[in-house]
Amino acid sequence: MIDHATIERILDAAEISDVVSEFVTLRKRGVNMLGLCPFHNEKTPSFTVSPAKGIFKCFGCGKGGNSVNFIMEHESLSYPEALKWLAKKYSIEVAEEEETEEQKQLKDERESLMIVSGFAQKFFTRFLWEENEGRTIGLSYFRERSFRDDVMKKFEVGFAPDGKTPFTDAALKQGYKIDFLEKTGLTIKRDDWLRDRFAGRVIFPIHNLAGRVIAFGGRILKDDKKTAKYLNSPESEIYHKSKVVYGIYQAKREMTRTDKAYLVEGYTDVLSMHQAGIENVVASSGTALTAEQIRLVRRFTPNITIIYDGDAAGIKASLRGIDLVLEEGMNVKVLLLPDGEDPDSFAKKMGASAFLEYIKEHETDFIRFKTQLLMKDTENDPIARARLISDVIRSVAVIPDSITRSVYIKDCSNLLGVDEEVLYNEVRKQKQKQNDDFQKRDTREQQSRPAPKVAITATPVPSGFETEELEFLRFLLKHANALIYFKEKDSEEKIAVAVKDFMVAEIEEDELVSENPLFQKIFYEVADNIENEAFDSWKYFIYHPNGEVSKLATDLLSDKYIESKRWTKAGAFTEKEEDILDLLIPRIVNEYKLSKVKAMLAGIEKAIDEANAAGDFERVIEEQSMYMNLKRVEKELSTQLGNRIIS
Repeated sequence: MIDHATIERILDAAEISDVVSEFVTLRKRGVNMLGLCPFHNEKTPSFTVSPAKGIFKCFGCGKGGNSVNFIMEHESLSYPEALKWLAKKYSIEVAEEEETEEQKQLKDERESLMIVSGFAQKFFTRFLWEENEGRTIGLSYFRERSFRDDVMKKFEVGFAPDGKTPFTDAALKQGYKIDFLEKTGLTIKRDDWLRDRFAGRVIFPIHNLAGRVIAFGGRILKDDKKTAKYLNSPESEIYHKSKVVYGIYQAKREMTRTDKAYLVEGYTDVLSMHQAGIENVVASSGTALTAEQIRLVRRFTPNITIIYDGDAAGIKASLRGIDLVLEEGMNVKVLLLPDGEDPDSFAKKMGASAFLEYIKEHETDFIRFKTQLLMKDTENDPIARARLISDVIRSVAVIPDSITRSVYIKDCSNLLGVDEEVLYNEVRKQKQKQNDDFQKRDTREQQSRPAPKVAITATPVPSGFETEELEFLRFLLKHANALIYFKEKDSEEKIAVAVKDFMVAEIEEDELVSENPLFQKIFYEVADNIENEAFDSWKYFIYHPNGEVSKLATDLLSDKYIESKRWTKAGAFTEKEEDILDLLIPRIVNEYKLSKVKAMLAGIEKAIDEANAAGDFERVIEEQSMYMNLKRVEKELSTQLGNRIIS
């Protein structure tokens, strides 16, 4: 358990924009900050961070919360684990008892895989630096490649001892289960046969955005044509290669600072560029680019330069992947290195300033690069030239921004010697085909799943809540300690009452607390703190350990959250709500009461029908009496609301 004082220190230190900026590129928009949501695919930013409120909210997918919630959601961590993550970030010591074997076993599978991967990285790294085999074979390899110690330690490279199961034996001795060693791919198991996957290889750990090791790449050092030069971890619960780029953890800050990313192919390319002082670089690790990898990079910058080593056949094979980059709305440039050079060798030869200058002078936009590359194969061949035009225009057509598309069409017209109108027509055909393909795919997906329930309201209402309940909670949390003023009966003197005191007393007196468990939890926790002058409802509920409570509080305190119809009716209450709480709070309370009374009336009507059907006339009379009393209450509330009933 983490003690309460430490939790308070963590929450005070965890500034929301600082935490979110670890994973999302944020740009200032008024008093808030805006970025692309990391929880769903979007091209127009709807992810808002409010530094003043300490919350984030995506108005696209609905996710929201505080800095702890963000880390829990983004990194799939529990509440205590997210607190520890933040404590590590802000150098706050968390004193806890050492985990027992029983506690280790109770961790969910995903966390167990993370723990095993973390152990493996430490084992491989220690073996590289401290064991004779690691130093003479693994460290010698890195030294021969001229890598500095600081760069090797930055990327936590290592060496896996050769042999059948030296790593597996060490892990089992430490109490790690063979089940998790197998699921991470660190150990290969066939019945009773075991084998270390990475035996005899130098190791490149693959980190997620938070810096935790999720997989490994291993390079063999023996000259064996029957064995793959590079070997990667298999897919697992924590590692999906199509969603990961190597070096993203080490590069993300520099990508955000420079608003630029460089994409290379291999692990050593990344290390060499870092060593040369160019840190905003990631690698696809030899796999074809995927949309998920592109979106991961785009969260930090929309500008990317893809660096090739001059292998024309390899470049042509990768062109389709770059179309995906264009489709995601990124600004793509391409750099072709001189013959015989790759990013690794070129970075070591040039150094940072010369390399950056070379990039600046020689990088070119992707469409121009693709056109020039393919034109070499179309000389004196009209059919091949026609295919080239279609191929290039297919790339132009996927660009989402119409202005950018039109600029590229003009360039293509000049490069290809084709009239602009012809190219525009071809783009329209391609766009129509894309739309048709999308509609067909969407139709298939809809047919394969149950029809969704459609909400009538323009803004989604959390399940189980009525609009009036949400409005009541929103005002209760947002203005709990504000004062409202009432005139005493037969007196001109005004008395001041805290909003929380008034709202809680009004509802408890009439015994109208909502049956919604989440409403009850928030309402009664406010009631329990009525006498607590230091009670900060805003902070208390946004940082609530109950995830549902925290999320609801964040939603209610987000600027765009559902509000009463009074805010959209022309001419109604144009003042700031803080300035007219004396008027609004009683109205909010009465609207809430009215909604409860209406619900009770509907229930009594049903009870009367049931009693009539059963011939229980005594109950009919009793229910009718209650019904008449409630109708009078309904009339009184409606009168107080000016016959304006929110339904």
